Amino acid sequence: MNFFIFFSYNKKKFMKKIFFDTEFTGLYKDNQLISIGLISEDGDTFYAELTDYDKNKVSNWIYNNVILNLKFQNLTEKNLLINKSKKNYEILCDKKTLKEHLTMWLQSFGEELEIWSDCLAYDWVLFCDIYEEAFKIPKCVYYIPFDICTLFKVKNIDPDISREEFAEIQSDSKKHNSLFDAISIKKCYEKLSSL
Repeated sequence: MNFFIFFSYNKKKFMKKIFFDTEFTGLYKDNQLISIGLISEDGDTFYAELTDYDKNKVSNWIYNNVILNLKFQNLTEKNLLINKSKKNYEILCDKKTLKEHLTMWLQSFGEELEIWSDCLAYDWVLFCDIYEEAFKIPKCVYYIPFDICTLFKVKNIDPDISREEFAEIQSDSKKHNSLFDAISIKKCYEKLSSL
């Protein structure tokens, strides 16, 4: 019996990790997703910008720090698949189309995935909202998400530390772009894991 419990625990320990970040209209109830970026531990990326969020909900700070860092901000097409390789998946779309493409990308790994974010309380709610609720997320996604803020705390490092500084990323000019931030989260996780 103890062997079975140990074996089950270790199985979960070695799931493929996906690091992700979201950008959204603001820190208030009923905020809306603007973009999402994900990167696997192997370096495969997924990046989407949404076309159907309410632009009237965007504050000046969000406009100057998020909207201006969007990769496809000047494109006007509603659903435009820019790149569909597993290594570099990019799409400009509405939330319904995002759900379809993100599900395909996640399922393409062919295994259960462990999801990591930063300040997870914001990102996980928006991730689940893509699927309408937590019970409808793809079955390949492990239902317990993980947060590098907690990992910083466990390693006795101030969770408020600059992610770019800690990860030794030279430029933070794209900070608040969801894919750039997901890459920063991945690099922070890798450094934290080696401490």
